[in-house]
Amino acid sequence: MPLQNRVLPTGEIVVDPARGLFTGNRGILHGPGQTLGPRRWTHPHWITCALTHPRGLYHGPMPDRRWTALFFLDEAVALAAGHRPCAECRRAAYTRFRTAWSLAFGQRPRAPEIDASLHQARVTRARAQLRHQAPARDLPDGSFLLWQERAHLVLGDSLLPFSPAGYGAPLDRPTAPVTVLTPRPTLAVLTAGYRPVLHPSAGSEPGSCQNLAAPSRP
Repeated sequence: MPLQNRVLPTGEIVVDPARGLFTGNRGILHGPGQTLGPRRWTHPHWITCALTHPRGLYHGPMPDRRWTALFFLDEAVALAAGHRPCAECRRAAYTRFRTAWSLAFGQRPRAPEIDASLHQARVTRARAQLRHQAPARDLPDGSFLLWQERAHLVLGDSLLPFSPAGYGAPLDRPTAPVTVLTPRPTLAVLTAGYRPVLHPSAGSEPGSCQNLAAPSRP
């Protein structure tokens, strides 16, 4: 049976059989029965990891007394949910993310400083996702917004409807103000040039985000 470990761009963690390109963690969220309690994080270091660790450290999704493996359709979903690239198993991506952060904010912080800024911008004390309004035309590729009560990926002049299994047919990008899901600091990083890895169902758009397939794991 699928476990409750699929993260949506709206920040929810759900049960779904679809597979994704990335894993990650926020600490130990599950109990002995491999079910989630009310906690949605136990530390502020929300990372996005490769499915295959370079040192073979993958331990399964919910082992006893170990961190809870969460899974994302792609990196854009992980960014919208408030994660950033892991500095160990995705060192090159982390370096690019940190460089874009420096361009956006004029400083080159360490990982704990990035995490502290992201934590303030992604969730409330009540575990609700922090969202804001912005014109859709101003959002960078790789960000997520709500449109017609559904999460959509921004890519070029289009919006791609999200589902845990992949993206739907593109829609024209609106120009009106919309509800933005991706945290403000991450929006700035995307605007500064960071390009997340997208699921193959996003298709390819010249000059846009990377579309790199990766092995899947439940």
